[in-house]
Amino acid sequence: MKVIIDTNFLLIPGTLGVDIFSKIREMNPSNKLYIIDKSIDELEKIKKEQKKFKKAADLAIQLIDNQKINIIKTEKVKNVDEIIVEKAAEGYVVATQDKILKKTLEDKKIPVILLKQKKYLVIEKNVL
Repeated sequence: MKVIIDTNFLLIPGTLGVDIFSKIREMNPSNKLYIIDKSIDELEKIKKEQKKFKKAADLAIQLIDNQKINIIKTEKVKNVDEIIVEKAAEGYVVATQDKILKKTLEDKKIPVILLKQKKYLVIEKNVL
């Protein structure tokens, strides 16, 4: 599976201490992990503007590098969620905790990975 990780999902290791990268790979060792380039911009903005999540955003940026996450380059000036929905339609699964994005993906029958009970991941296929 090709998995796009949303910005809010990238904050989980720093806020809840859950190794999302290992858990996604545990679901299927051949999973390939991706982020949208604009997610890095969002993390940088979080570092500057949200003291509460500064350390989590900093850790997320480090982990993107350490985990060798593939970065999807975009030219569009759309917001990250719109880009994720467009890319996901090309055959990606999306890891997110964002309720609005999750609903949009469900409506389009795109599978979503969620964190449940702050400790394990589940995939909601939504494609039936």
